Amino acid sequence: MWSWLEAIIHELTLPAIYILCEFCKKKIMSCLTLRGLNENSAGTANALKKIYHERQHFELCALHALNNVFQDPNAFTKEQLDEICSRLSPDSMLNPHKSMLGTGNYDVNVIMASLQHKGHAAVWWDKRRSLERICLKNITGFILNVPSSIGWGLLTIPLKRRHWIAVRAIDNIFYNLDSKLKTPEVIGEAVQLKKFLAKKLSSKNCELLLIVSSEVEIGRQWKVGASPSNSITQLET
Repeated sequence: MWSWLEAIIHELTLPAIYILCEFCKKKIMSCLTLRGLNENSAGTANALKKIYHERQHFELCALHALNNVFQDPNAFTKEQLDEICSRLSPDSMLNPHKSMLGTGNYDVNVIMASLQHKGHAAVWWDKRRSLERICLKNITGFILNVPSSIGWGLLTIPLKRRHWIAVRAIDNIFYNLDSKLKTPEVIGEAVQLKKFLAKKLSSKNCELLLIVSSEVEIGRQWKVGASPSNSITQLET
């Protein structure tokens, strides 16, 4: 009789124990997952604290993009960019390289001239090329020119203006340092970066500049398989 009762108890108890174990296992895994997410979030927050991210002010996105690429709030100033505009067009009453209102809106010529003062150059990227040809280890950063809506606070005007965006790697992770973002946006590693750039470049109105040192530009070392060259006017292929 006892063996019969023991068998019944055994049959009823084992499923209950199994269910209880499965329940506990799920709870433990859930806690571990949550802990991992919290740790990752904390790690991301700590990483973002290291990043210099200049926010949008007036139409100074070119200035912000330059400072964000170099991760230096003092890399360039508005006064320096205005002076470059004057040098580029010394006899113009209305300078074609910036806003007539003095709020910024600098063009690519100002960016290129500014980079020269830092021993750097901007290489225009031909969108017909494969992004696999970019030699990332020799790139200081990227500056994209994209169409952007005009807005003040909650008010958005249905007009598009050109906007400069900085992208660069910090501790081997690439970040979108768009000055219109509240905080830097994590892009990821090389694979994610190329997907990000490909998506941006799929728009016919987007242009990409590779920011490189003067030595890299002269040697054309911004692309994979480049052969050294002493001529910066060599036809790009």
